[in-house]
Amino acid sequence: MKKITSSVIGAMALLACGSEGNVDTVVSLNNNIDSVSYAVGVNSANGLKQQFSEGNMDAFLKGFQDVLDSADLMMATEDGQAVIQAYTQKKQMDQMAEKAKQDEMMYGGLKEEGEKFLEANKANEGVQVTPSGLQYMVMKKGSGKQPVATSNVTVHYTGMLTDGTVFESSVQSGSPATFGLNQVIPGWTEGVQLMKEGAKYKFFIPQELGYGANVRPDGPIKPYMALIFEIELIKVND
Repeated sequence: MKKITSSVIGAMALLACGSEGNVDTVVSLNNNIDSVSYAVGVNSANGLKQQFSEGNMDAFLKGFQDVLDSADLMMATEDGQAVIQAYTQKKQMDQMAEKAKQDEMMYGGLKEEGEKFLEANKANEGVQVTPSGLQYMVMKKGSGKQPVATSNVTVHYTGMLTDGTVFESSVQSGSPATFGLNQVIPGWTEGVQLMKEGAKYKFFIPQELGYGANVRPDGPIKPYMALIFEIELIKVND
């Protein structure tokens, strides 16, 4: 959700100053400044309608005019900023909760499929399960340095859906990946810390340790999918 920004309000202030606060003033676009002023007004109003369509315009204009007239304000500027921030944060949280609810309804079946897959998978030979629910198999042991949660590492990896479909692979691209372990999904952060340089593990990652509902639109990974990664730890860089 876009926030009600100071740039939108400031732009509307520019227009109001040019028209002396009278929204009914008849104007003509006689020069470039007139045209720019009108365009700023249109853009600002469109932005405000998109960001704050539920707003009380009478109250908005009252606050606007009070500042222009240097009148006593009904609330301090600092209090007003706090009110705006609290409102926009709550609205953003409400929108996120609504989206999560809709995603749950639309993709709940994928969540159940992932849970069933992991429940069956943990019974397979060689599969180990951590307290968080992360599952892994040791394909090759390592003997080098072992990373911590803040380490920067270089790895080769292949990412798969639970049906074996490969959606991304540094092995296929021929270019190892380097990143900080505190910059990736929780399943990677936890799992790579179990490895030593030279090791290769296969991880089975529950959706809550993966991307959850936060996936790229139209990408191969859908909300609430469990994922599989084969990871070879090449080097711990720090």
